[in-house]
Amino acid sequence: MSKPVKLLSVVVVCACVLLAINFGMRASFGFFMGPISSHFGYGREVFAFSLALQNLCWGLFAPAAGAVADRFGTTKTIYIGSVAYALGLYVTATAENYWGLNIGAGVLVGMGIAGTGFGVVLPALARMVSEENRGLALGLGTAAGSVGQLLVIPLAQEFITGYGWQITLMILAAGSLCMVLLSRPFKGDISPPVVNANAKDQTMLEAVKEASGHLHYWLLIAGFFVCGFQLAFITVHMPAYLSDHGFDTQVAVISLSLIGLFNIFGCLLFGSWSGKYSKKNLLGIIYLFRAVAIAAFMLAPITTTTVYLFSIVTGFLWLATVPPTSGLVAQMFGLKHMGTLYGIVFLNHQLGSFLGVWIGGYLYDTTGSYDNVWWSAAAIALVTAAIHVVIDERPVKRLRNVNTPSPVTP
Repeated sequence: MSKPVKLLSVVVVCACVLLAINFGMRASFGFFMGPISSHFGYGREVFAFSLALQNLCWGLFAPAAGAVADRFGTTKTIYIGSVAYALGLYVTATAENYWGLNIGAGVLVGMGIAGTGFGVVLPALARMVSEENRGLALGLGTAAGSVGQLLVIPLAQEFITGYGWQITLMILAAGSLCMVLLSRPFKGDISPPVVNANAKDQTMLEAVKEASGHLHYWLLIAGFFVCGFQLAFITVHMPAYLSDHGFDTQVAVISLSLIGLFNIFGCLLFGSWSGKYSKKNLLGIIYLFRAVAIAAFMLAPITTTTVYLFSIVTGFLWLATVPPTSGLVAQMFGLKHMGTLYGIVFLNHQLGSFLGVWIGGYLYDTTGSYDNVWWSAAAIALVTAAIHVVIDERPVKRLRNVNTPSPVTP
C-alpha cells in the first residue's frame, strides 16, 4: 500500500482479530496437558515435548514465512498458515500415539502459527502505517494476541470439561480457518522499495548477511531467546504447577486470563513508549522487572493472592518485549526485509520456548519440582537486562542518512 493507513482501519482491525485467534488458540494448549496425558497414559514430558516441538517449528518456519510474505504478500502466507493450523489441530484430535501428537500439535500447528502470527502480520502492519504510528500499531497487534488469550482460554477450558479434549480441538480447527477470511485486507501487501535514495537496495540474502555481521543484532536475538524460554514455560506449565500446589483448575484459568488481560495494557503502553523512548532501554527494564517478579513469587508463600499478583505483574510485562524488539529490527535495518530479519529473531525466541517447555517437563519428571526452572528463568532475565544496555540501536551505516529522530532515554 502506497498510502499509510490509519490506526482505526479495516486492515488494522483484521490484523488484530487474526492475531487474537492465532495466539488465543495457541495459549490454550496448556489445558490439554492433563487430559491428553491421562488419555494416553503418558507422563507430562511426552505432551510437553510435543508443545516444545510446536514452539521449535514455529520458530524454524518463522524466517521462511516472513520471507514468503516479503516476496509474495501477506495474504498468501496466511492462507497456507491457516490450513496448516487447522490440519494440525485435526491430526492432534485423531492421534493414536505420541507420533500423532508430535506431528499434529508439534510440527503442523507450529507451521500454522508461523504463517499466521507475529512474524508475518506485524511486519505488514509496520509497512502499512506511518512511521509515527508504527510503535503503537505494533503494540495494538501484540495486545490483540492477549485479548485472544483472555477470550479463548476460558472457552477452551469449558469446552474440554463439557465436550472432551478431542471435540474441543475440532472446534478450534474450524476456528483457525476463519483466519483466511481476515487476510483479505492484506492483499497486495509486498515489501516496499527502498525510499532513501542514498541507501543501497538489497536482496534478501544481502540483508541477512548484513544483519548476521552486526553484533547488536545477535544481542537482540539473545534477549528474545530468554523471552521465549520464560513465556513458554509459564504458559504450558503454570496450570500443572498450580495443580501440584492444591489449587483448583479455575485458579489456573484466572491466572492465565489475568496475564492476558494485563498484557493488553503492557503492550499498548510499551508500544506507545517505543515510538518515544530508547527501545533497548525499555527492553532492559522489562527483563529486569521479570527477574524481580519471578524471584518474589518463589520467595513468597504461594496463595491465591500471590498467584494473582504474580499473574498481573507478569501479564503487564508478558509480550511487552515484542513492540520494541520488532521496532528495533525496523529501526536498525529498514522495512524492506523486516519480515525475514524479524523471523530470524523470532526463531531464536522459539528455540528458547522449546527449551522452556521441554526442560520444564523433563526436570519435573526427574526432580518432582519446577523450582529449578523458575530460578533459572529469573537468573537469565537479569543477564538479559544487562545485555540490552550495550546494544547500539542506531540504523546501520547503509541507512544513516535517513532522518530518524533520536530516541529519548526513559
